[in-house]
Amino acid sequence: SNLDPIFMVQAARRPIHFLSKKENFENPLKRLVMTSTGQIETFRETGARDALARAVDVLDAGLALGIYPEGTRSRKRDPPYLQRGKTGVARLAARFPDVPVVPMVMVGTQNMMSPGSKMIRLWERVEVRIDEPINFAQWAASEQGGGLSDGDIGRLSDSEDEMSSMYRRFTDQLIETMRQMGAP
Repeated sequence: SNLDPIFMVQAARRPIHFLSKKENFENPLKRLVMTSTGQIETFRETGARDALARAVDVLDAGLALGIYPEGTRSRKRDPPYLQRGKTGVARLAARFPDVPVVPMVMVGTQNMMSPGSKMIRLWERVEVRIDEPINFAQWAASEQGGGLSDGDIGRLSDSEDEMSSMYRRFTDQLIETMRQMGAP
């Protein structure tokens, strides 16, 4: 739902910088709100590399980044809403291996504001669920990540295929964690 970022920021109790499509910046008032709150305009036609480069800037500055592992919010009208994840979150996690990834799930925002709707149903209940943070280094060293050492990861980083496989595994496990947390 379009309301997810609002609930995420409230739950995190700190500013979160989200990657947001250029269409959210076209209206002058909306652009003012988006830029004044530190949201990051992205351009789908330039691909994921542009969005990830902007995300790197946020993480380099030590700020919080909100990212949807699916690459977008679901526009489906009926559950399950959770889609297959894209590997951008894993690529960022690998680049910043000690930065925590905090899985968050919003339950009820689809009922509060359904896709395509402009009406907000304030009477609907929303629950924000937050799981334990994990960073890429911890994950890679764990059984799920393959029990890899820093040296193993260094050697794997020379193989694009091996890293792509690792990114996919991290992303799939993150999506599964979100599903187990009750993501609709």
